[in-house]
Amino acid sequence: MSQQEKIKQKKKFQLPDAYVILFIILLLAAILTYIIPAGSFEREATEEGTDVIVPDSYSQIEQQPVNFIDLFSSIQEGLIGGAGLIFLVLTIGGTFAVIEKTGAIDNLILNTIKRTKNREWLLILMVAGLFSVFGGLGIIANSSIAFIPIGIILARAMKMDAIVGVSIIYLGAYSGFAIGFLDPQTTGFAQQIAQLPLFSGLALRIVLYVIVVGATIAYIIWYANRVKNDPQKSILSGNPFPKLEEKSMDDVDGKLTPTQLAVLLVLTATIVVYVYGVFQWNWDINQMAGIFVALAVVTSLISKIGANQMVEEFMNGAKRVLYGALIIGMARSIVVILENGQVLDTVVHGMAIALEPFSSVMGAVAMFIGNGLFNLVVTSGSGQAAIVMPIMTPLADLMDIPRQVAVQAYTLGDGFTNIITPLSGVLMANLAIAGIPWTKWLKFALPLVGI
Repeated sequence: MSQQEKIKQKKKFQLPDAYVILFIILLLAAILTYIIPAGSFEREATEEGTDVIVPDSYSQIEQQPVNFIDLFSSIQEGLIGGAGLIFLVLTIGGTFAVIEKTGAIDNLILNTIKRTKNREWLLILMVAGLFSVFGGLGIIANSSIAFIPIGIILARAMKMDAIVGVSIIYLGAYSGFAIGFLDPQTTGFAQQIAQLPLFSGLALRIVLYVIVVGATIAYIIWYANRVKNDPQKSILSGNPFPKLEEKSMDDVDGKLTPTQLAVLLVLTATIVVYVYGVFQWNWDINQMAGIFVALAVVTSLISKIGANQMVEEFMNGAKRVLYGALIIGMARSIVVILENGQVLDTVVHGMAIALEPFSSVMGAVAMFIGNGLFNLVVTSGSGQAAIVMPIMTPLADLMDIPRQVAVQAYTLGDGFTNIITPLSGVLMANLAIAGIPWTKWLKFALPLVGI
């Protein structure tokens, strides 16, 4: 076989790009608007202004299939709807490019690795454990995107691969988020709909948190050790850091200069201010984007990076994550299609009918599975709570299931499938920033979902 024929054969077996996968799903969603009957529940506003479903109010309405123009305009609507998150990703990409220019993060990570005396498992345990606490408190779900560059640098310094880098941050955060032991936007909101005391059942959730986070970190460490001992066993074999092949840690000595220490101090202070703002001032991703822009400016002043050079570094960083930023809008467009076609409520109604015959124990398991499947389409935690919890609450009463169990079935179902669904803008953005194809990530993450 000639070299040219080999190249042609390789092209034939090329995996589809993430955008291609999402467009295929978008087409399928559009077709479903012709097949699934359109219907809707009546909705009423809560004291917080969120619209929730009124149980037993479902009725079929006139079919509203998506036409050819709607199919393509939904992408624009998805980009507009995800604008806050898209611009946050671009801002973070730019800011971390400015910080990376100072060498502060590279030196900090290499210094930490030396201090842990090459016990990489301890470093993974500490970082992923910290992010799981943040996830459980609900302060770092979407904003985990901000820390993916740090995870990649950490994995590169430990001579592993990009999957380990994303896992330490993203899986760490989302293993805690799946339990949401003190997350006001998921657990708190779901308990409010179910008319339960805020954050009641905390003891059980802490036990679940320890089990889920423990299993997640053990899985990450197992895979990391596998790659460390034999790089060929990496799922990204041959190209462990698709977006960072031009960078090397060989020139990093691990010695932090006073300027680099000052940069790290400002970075830490920024994160602390944001966490405080989330709890005290109800900050969201817009405020986070704002303080990251401020962080880029302060970093350039401390490091004496000229204004023009700061802009250049910021733009280069934003360019590197543009692919990941825009994919958020592409993922969101699928939900736009299903909402415009008025089929989401029909899916929820169908779930409720399917769950009715189950006994209490099997009903709880079925609720968990049903929520997990529904989350493949609606990846917003609070958005899913507003849709499913008003139905799950009376259904739990009918099946003699404690309402607390219904809430937990929702949070776990929502949390677990978040780490594999291509409709999650956050997941696809994280993978795009790291240069990991979704199909490769699925190969890594699917066993963990099973566990």
